[in-house]
Amino acid sequence: MIESQNKTIDLSIKAKHLQGFTSLGDVVIGDKAFEYYNEKNPRDFIQIPRSEIELITAEVIFKTKIPRFAIHTKQNGDFIFSTVDNKKTLRAINKYIPGEKLRKSLSLLDYIKRAFKK
Repeated sequence: MIESQNKTIDLSIKAKHLQGFTSLGDVVIGDKAFEYYNEKNPRDFIQIPRSEIELITAEVIFKTKIPRFAIHTKQNGDFIFSTVDNKKTLRAINKYIPGEKLRKSLSLLDYIKRAFKK
């Protein structure tokens, strides 16, 4: 059985991991790490310590909806998640991650503008 890195848990919520094949599970946010556990396969888990998180970007639609967010790590790449309530999840993460590491991702229009500027 996998041991959690967290001593206290702030939020546990249903989530989807959106890379390759989508898997359903639970996201656990605590004092030490961001953790994802697959509900069907106990060996499929992701534990990201706070010190490993470089940046978190959230896709924002119509200035209110957040359908998914991505965690960019220093060494292990990017992880994309979608939870039942993404705003609540990002607020829980914001307790431990400074605000300058939480960003809004670029929209399609921003990508097009950036391409024409180059």
